[in-house]
Amino acid sequence: MLSINNLSYFIGGRALYENASLHIKPKDKIGLVGLNGTGKSTLLKIINGDFQPSSGEIQKAKDCTIGFLNQDLLSYQSEESILDVALEAFQETLRLQEEIDAVLKQMETDYSDEVINKLAKLQDQFEANEGYTIKAKAEEVLEGIGFNTNDLQRPLKTFSGGWRMRVMLAKLLLEKPSLLMLDEPTNHLDLPSIQWVENYLKTYEGAVIVVSHDQDFLDNCIESTVEVSHGTLTLYSGNYSFYKEEKKERMEIQQNAYENQQQMIKQTERFIERFRAKATKSNQVQSRVKALDRLDRVNEVVDDNISVNFKFKFSQKSGRDIVSLENVSKAYGDLVILKNTTARIERGDKIALIGANGKGKSTLLRIIDGTEPIDGKREHGFNVIKSFYAQHQLEALNVNNEILQEMSQAGSKKTEQELRNVLGCFLFSNDDVFKKIKVLSGGEKSRVALAKTLISEANFLLLDEPTNHLDMQSVNILIQALEQYEGTFITVSHDRHFIKGVANKIWYIESHEIKEYLGSYQEYVDWKAKQEFVKPIVPSVESAPKVEAPKRKEVNQSEANLIKKELKKKQQDLEQVENDISSLEKKKAALEIEMAKPEVYADAEKLEALNKDYATFQAKEGVLNAQWEKLAEEIESLEMELS
Repeated sequence: MLSINNLSYFIGGRALYENASLHIKPKDKIGLVGLNGTGKSTLLKIINGDFQPSSGEIQKAKDCTIGFLNQDLLSYQSEESILDVALEAFQETLRLQEEIDAVLKQMETDYSDEVINKLAKLQDQFEANEGYTIKAKAEEVLEGIGFNTNDLQRPLKTFSGGWRMRVMLAKLLLEKPSLLMLDEPTNHLDLPSIQWVENYLKTYEGAVIVVSHDQDFLDNCIESTVEVSHGTLTLYSGNYSFYKEEKKERMEIQQNAYENQQQMIKQTERFIERFRAKATKSNQVQSRVKALDRLDRVNEVVDDNISVNFKFKFSQKSGRDIVSLENVSKAYGDLVILKNTTARIERGDKIALIGANGKGKSTLLRIIDGTEPIDGKREHGFNVIKSFYAQHQLEALNVNNEILQEMSQAGSKKTEQELRNVLGCFLFSNDDVFKKIKVLSGGEKSRVALAKTLISEANFLLLDEPTNHLDMQSVNILIQALEQYEGTFITVSHDRHFIKGVANKIWYIESHEIKEYLGSYQEYVDWKAKQEFVKPIVPSVESAPKVEAPKRKEVNQSEANLIKKELKKKQQDLEQVENDISSLEKKKAALEIEMAKPEVYADAEKLEALNKDYATFQAKEGVLNAQWEKLAEEIESLEMELS
């Protein structure tokens, strides 16, 4: 569908891409990953035609259409309602509607066969384009990504940049281009909206390329990963988690090859130095010199994963209770956020506050901080020292300060070397620490603000969306820092990878009350799924009518014989599925051994074929496991009938 061939792109004298190639097929779901500054967004703009490559070419099929969501769309404004803006995705259908309206107006005075036939033809085209459903489709997508039904008629210009970006995403999804390119689509989405987009992309009929720092989002909606590194594009046949494991194995092989080659080079160079002056060895020396010149050098592995070690210092330890809220209510006019809710934060709690936008998460953080007026009782514990990180703190940075100077003013009394060590953990090394705040990117400013928060010696942190504008490497650094933090914190975040890494409690707001789940985020997700599963089946205690349990129907001998026969067949089927699963697991194990062989890694084509086979086995295993679960349930049901 689209081919990138020997692409080179230079910024000044630096090669962002050099002879890079990639082939995108219909229905490909690709995640584009790499460190900040490697050119991921630039590649999307080159594909879109916004930038011209220095050399090489991009070929696309004649019927290939491209839809591109990028951060530049934040500035787009319109007087039209967001529903009308989304409906612009159906330009041809809207044009037909206008023509139909014009013909209907004409028919008020002209009933000729020509006009009637024209109307019939237009209506047939309109119906073929599913014109009668476009409004419902637009409403479904807009509500899926977080808009309320009442919002749909509001003008686009009345929404903030993040919400306007959601409207542009909705419009793109409705256009259904052959190739959908999304640059950080989760930046302005809450968790329910992110999950909705994931599900939409899974079944999207066209190809998708996604740039995102949200690792769970990538895992859930892509099928292959392309890494941008050192000016090249490297394909991995799996989602982000597969890419991480595969890259680790490839790096080990590359490092071994590099070390072996370096040893060979040293031996060859010693031979050359030793026998350079001997005439009898001149031919052998020249042969080895030429061999070194022709040698295809293996690059040493540069590990992008950074392990950090923070040394947090508290001037004083807090008491057991950090914050207590009792019968707290908060409302903005008719908008009720909290109503007579009670909650408590204890020392050592690491709380993730999750949920949809508009539920009052940031308001609750301010309530806990003590800066938001409330009805009810709020009490801070003994020796609690707070530090609050929020996006507005980026604006509070002194833009004329250098990074090191800004850190020294945080009041931590750390030495310059200690501050440099902390900044090194946040990817500011050597002379980077002397950069002015005003020249930093949004992500770099976020890292500075976070570093200031973490060195504040506070024993209680309040973190509002700390992963916004951070790349994957920076998110992992923050996770490591908070894992080592011995104090207490509460964070608002929509990044599931981050939440999984740091939280030991989950808070969410439901029915204007603070609800608490004691456990990790994954445990919460599993619990929530079970709750949703049984919700329509088991009515609440308050609403359930008090009725006697139905008596079990008696089974006569004839029916019992039929059930036994059916039970035996199901048990045989279950045994066969178990055998199939066992056989498949053996095949997967054999394939894993084959894939681990060095000669296989050296053969990219063979490795790709084996990866595809492995993916096929995984898919078959999923189908067999589903069959096993269904049969097990049916057997259990039949056994209950006989009991």
